[in-house]
Amino acid sequence: MNKLSVDERYCKGCLICIYVCPTKAIQPEEKLNAKGYRLPKEENMTLCKGCGLCVLMCPDFAIAVSEDEV
Repeated sequence: MNKLSVDERYCKGCLICIYVCPTKAIQPEEKLNAKGYRLPKEENMTLCKGCGLCVLMCPDFAIAVSEDEV
């Protein structure tokens, strides 16, 4: 299963990653972070196919998807 990592220092909460995810594996957080941004979170990473669209489209290079080691 894949794992989502969001670097809160760089993420500005544009949520482009959520809009481009074809499987809707990530969704916005309910609460705001310390800077007042709504960040993406793992919703159901079993749906994630590892396509990397979220990573490619992030304008702030704040998101990464990695495969869990078994």
